Amino acid sequence: MNLHKKIPRQLTAELLQSSREYPVVTLIGPRQSGKTTLVRSIFPKHTYVNLEDPEIRVLAESDTKAFLHRWPAPVIYDEIQRVPTLLSYIQVLVDEEPSAKGKWILTGSNQLKLRETVGQSLAGRTALLTLLPFSISELKSAESTAPRSFAEWIHFGFLPRIYDQGIRPQSAWRDYYQTYVERDVRQLIQLENQSGFERFLKLLAGRVGQLINLNAMSGEVGVAQSTLVKWLSVLEASFLVFRLPPYHRNFGKRQTKSPKLYFTDPGLASWLLGIESPEQVERDPLVGGLFENLVVVEALKARLHAGKVPSLYFFRDSNGREVDLLFPNGRNIIPVEIKSSMTFDQSFSTNIRYFQNIARSDAQGWIVYSGDTEFQSDNYQVINFANAFTKKSQP
Repeated sequence: MNLHKKIPRQLTAELLQSSREYPVVTLIGPRQSGKTTLVRSIFPKHTYVNLEDPEIRVLAESDTKAFLHRWPAPVIYDEIQRVPTLLSYIQVLVDEEPSAKGKWILTGSNQLKLRETVGQSLAGRTALLTLLPFSISELKSAESTAPRSFAEWIHFGFLPRIYDQGIRPQSAWRDYYQTYVERDVRQLIQLENQSGFERFLKLLAGRVGQLINLNAMSGEVGVAQSTLVKWLSVLEASFLVFRLPPYHRNFGKRQTKSPKLYFTDPGLASWLLGIESPEQVERDPLVGGLFENLVVVEALKARLHAGKVPSLYFFRDSNGREVDLLFPNGRNIIPVEIKSSMTFDQSFSTNIRYFQNIARSDAQGWIVYSGDTEFQSDNYQVINFANAFTKKSQP
């Protein structure tokens, strides 16, 4: 699995274009998603400053002017959320040189803290982009030995270091959890109940693709619902999980108001469930939810890595009619049904037709499954999961 060449990232074009339009470009995303590698490869003439380094961080906090003098623009400030006070100084420098473009490149891995501070200090001065771990299309374009089956994709996950360094998934995800998940959580909250937090994470992994019910989970974890609300917000802030909201349009029928939950990398969900091989993925009772997680996060990557707002939803009404994913395409919205089956069944199209009818939409739906046969009908097209959400697949 070790890759011996660079894998081009789909966000590169948007990152370069933003650096021509804004004085500051802020790149956020999960830890180990490849942010540092990407910005250093795109901006090789920029000085690189890692704010995780304690000595550098102390200087930035204690004598900011000396810090800026030592590492002036053009510069990359990595993990900027570690010293948020820097943003006000950068604002002053930008306003002194309003015609400068792309001189300050910032990265960060805590979206709540960054969005708030960037919004206050650099509003109108920065592009804000998001980089998630590798997508299927990125890995497929770079290496013929990338995973083939959906079970392999779920088991391995998409952390760059798994592919760049040939690390076994079980080891990589164990280290990721211990090094980043636990550390970031402790930085964001005063975590006193470590065992409860671990139970909560594993429960979330067992509920991928399901509606979030923190009230019910509170009893299983043994902590107050208010605590779970706080923990979930921290997991989202650290890009470990994300919520898929229900579609908000009123069709005259009662619709669910609860979001569904997914992991940003299905590899972490698989590891939390104790899955140790692709074969176990295929036999796991939760294989449908894990496959749905795989497909939904690929849709999320397709939007974010093109520099677009996600605008992803699902639909469910009071009668249990559900469309797994609603994916924007221009002014149309594509209903997407997700099935882990390798064999197509006509019944897969039932909810797509239902949604097209009540939404009065002529947008062709998608059935994304694990089979290899791809074809189109009047109302939908059938697509293999590895080919969905690529430029080639989209109408």
